[in-house]
Amino acid sequence: MEDFNMNIKINSVKFSPTKELEDFVQTKVSKLGQYSDEIIGAEVFLKLENTQDLENKIAEIKVDIPGNELFVKKQTKSFEESTDTAIEALKRQITKAKEKRRGQ
Repeated sequence: MEDFNMNIKINSVKFSPTKELEDFVQTKVSKLGQYSDEIIGAEVFLKLENTQDLENKIAEIKVDIPGNELFVKKQTKSFEESTDTAIEALKRQITKAKEKRRGQ
């Protein structure tokens, strides 16, 4: 199997991410390619909520697959945790979408 290289765009809102955070997100999102080789691209929004709450780090991930757009938004106390949680949810969505197409 060839190394699948999807187009991943990372946007940060209200802060500048570290290189480590960008690499972390890039690595996590690119692993979604293991669940579907139909992924066209992904767009990630990392947002800092303007709140005193500790759980103010938001990761929104949009994944484009043919005929479908999957979207997940997760909010926790770190961008890494938000990204991890969002990726887990997307894995389930991708698997469901594949099963749905197979069942047609």
